[in-house]
Amino acid sequence: MKLRNVRLQFITHYTERYSYIDSARIALEGGCRWVQLRMKDADETLLEETALIVQEMCKEYDATFIIDDNVHLCKKIKADGVHLGKNDMPIAEARKILGDDFIIGATVNTFDDVLLCQQSTDKRQKTLSPFPSPAPVPNYFGCGPFRFTSTKKNLAPILGLDGYREIMKKMKENNIDIPLVAIGGITNDDVTDLMKTGIDGIAISGSVLRAENPVETMYNLQLTVNSLSFVWRKTIGECGVKRNACRGVNDGSTDFQWRRFVL
Repeated sequence: MKLRNVRLQFITHYTERYSYIDSARIALEGGCRWVQLRMKDADETLLEETALIVQEMCKEYDATFIIDDNVHLCKKIKADGVHLGKNDMPIAEARKILGDDFIIGATVNTFDDVLLCQQSTDKRQKTLSPFPSPAPVPNYFGCGPFRFTSTKKNLAPILGLDGYREIMKKMKENNIDIPLVAIGGITNDDVTDLMKTGIDGIAISGSVLRAENPVETMYNLQLTVNSLSFVWRKTIGECGVKRNACRGVNDGSTDFQWRRFVL
C-alpha cells in the first residue's frame, strides 16, 4: 500500500464553533490532504452519515480519508483506511477483514508499542501452523502525545522532542521503516524541530480549530511542512527505499549510515 499525503494529517474534532464536518472542511480548504474522522462514542447511524459526507469532500480535494477505529464501516463505504488505537481491533484481524488495499494506522506511545505491532501474530494462526507467516504490520504509526492536548481523553505520557528522538533512533537501529507521525498539541512553531527528530509527518487537530482563522492556520502549517525537504543518502545508491518521502543519493562517501538533511 503506497501512502499519499501522510506528512500532514488532520483529525476531526467537535467544538462549540465547529461540527465534525466543519472541521474537515476547514482542513481541506487550508490545504491538508489527509483527514481522519474521529467521532468517539457516536452512534453507528450518525457516524456513517457523517463519514459519507466527509468522504465525498475528501474525494473533491483528492485527499486521503481515514476512519478512526471502525474497521467494518471503513470496508463498507470503501474509505482509504482505518486508524486503530491500542485498545481497538488487533491489526492482524483488521488486515484479514480489509485485505491489503486499505491503509491501517496504529497508535503507539513508546518503542515497546512499536515492537508489539511488529510482533503481534494471530493466535489462531499460531495454533493452526507451527510456521506462521509474518505478522501483519500497520502502514503507519500515530505516535504521541508531543505535549498536553485537550482533544483526547486518557492521555499517555508526554513525549516531547527527546521522546521522538529516542523512538526514531531505536526504530533505525532495529531496521523498522514504517512511517511515524507525531500527534498531540502540535503548533506551527513546533514543526521544524519535530521534523528534525526524524519523524515522517505530523497530525493536527485542536491547534487549528482554536485559531482565530483556522483555514489560514492550516494553510500556514501545510506551507511549513511542505517547505521541509528530506534527503536520505546512502553510499550503495539505493533510491526511494527508506521511506515514502525519501530520495536515495549515492554521494561516494564511505559512510553506510542513512543521514537526514533539512533543506
